[in-house]
Amino acid sequence: MIKNKSSKRNIVFLGTSLPRECGIATFSQDLLDQFEHIPGFDKPHIIAVNNNETYQYDEQVIKEINQHNQSDYSEAADYLNFSDVDLLVIQHEFGIYGGESGELLIPFVEKLSIPYIVIFHTVLTNPSAKQRHIMNRVAELSVKVVTMAQSTVNDLSKIYGIDASKVSFIHHGVPYVKTESRAKLKEQYGFADRKILSTFGFLSPGKGIEYSIEAMRGVVKQHPDSLYIVFGKTHPVVKQETGEVYRQKLMELVNKLGLQHNVLFVDKLLTQEEVIESLVMSDIYMTPYLGKDQAVSGTLAYGVGYGRVIVSTPYRYATEMLADGRGLLANFRDAASLEACILQLLDNPELVKEMENRTAELGKTMLWKEIAKTYAELFQEQISISKLDNRSVI
Repeated sequence: MIKNKSSKRNIVFLGTSLPRECGIATFSQDLLDQFEHIPGFDKPHIIAVNNNETYQYDEQVIKEINQHNQSDYSEAADYLNFSDVDLLVIQHEFGIYGGESGELLIPFVEKLSIPYIVIFHTVLTNPSAKQRHIMNRVAELSVKVVTMAQSTVNDLSKIYGIDASKVSFIHHGVPYVKTESRAKLKEQYGFADRKILSTFGFLSPGKGIEYSIEAMRGVVKQHPDSLYIVFGKTHPVVKQETGEVYRQKLMELVNKLGLQHNVLFVDKLLTQEEVIESLVMSDIYMTPYLGKDQAVSGTLAYGVGYGRVIVSTPYRYATEMLADGRGLLANFRDAASLEACILQLLDNPELVKEMENRTAELGKTMLWKEIAKTYAELFQEQISISKLDNRSVI
């Protein structure tokens, strides 16, 4: 990417990229797609970080980094420093970058002479010394830090020692897809006259699906027409390490409880359209996750974006997003508590309507079209005020 005289801003993202199956890759793609409609920017590009697999990228990927190869990072930094890129956006998630806890990112940012913003997708409340150091250093050399949960703004300064004035809170974006009505979609998928509960996303043991399945045993006694659909394939990393052990365990539980008519697994990676249709079709959306520190959940953000009534365990993001009557929180690892929440909703259609309206109010502010405008303003502002001599260049 040779320097040119274009007056448009040039943005590059660093992180995973589709077709790699990864939530961060989807996030980047959704944000990139919106920038085609925002004046003042060239079409953004991606420097893709690869694991041990090879991917067929399209032309938006301008460079690749092998996550474990130190020299790839160094080369990418040189490439950016001598390019016409105005701003780099680093998607940060543990597990994407190489070295212990992704420490190979540090020499990369230390070598950069162009300004960058970092988006932290995970903010742990109890990080290891190494994790804390990496996030602190990456934030220190950045011009801005973005977090997607209000609850983590304080943590970034208190736990990670990040300058509070550097931190911006921007909601996780949600794609807009025009769909048929709930009734029409149910008919189309063969679920007319069923009450649909659903969960979508990569399947892994931390999702707590077994507790939702156990909850269904009590739910179907009073609502035999209810159907819990678990959409999504097993997480690629989990599949590599343990195969389909978790899914098989869940299917055995369904058989043991005699819920074959009331629990359905859709073992595939859903397209964006299918994800949204699955949500619009659902009467209740479930996130029975086990990790109480989870600060952001893309799947929950989607549920809120489409004004679903949500039953969730009280992990941090759910507690924040479902406040003010936008959903119900059940106890962790507690099927009876989940069951009580589900029945409260299925028995009270009026309550469901009220909750849907409240959730939809927040949800419409989270559509990518709106969120991308916020990012665009942030990018423009940081490009304007960034002066290289304000950065410590090593």
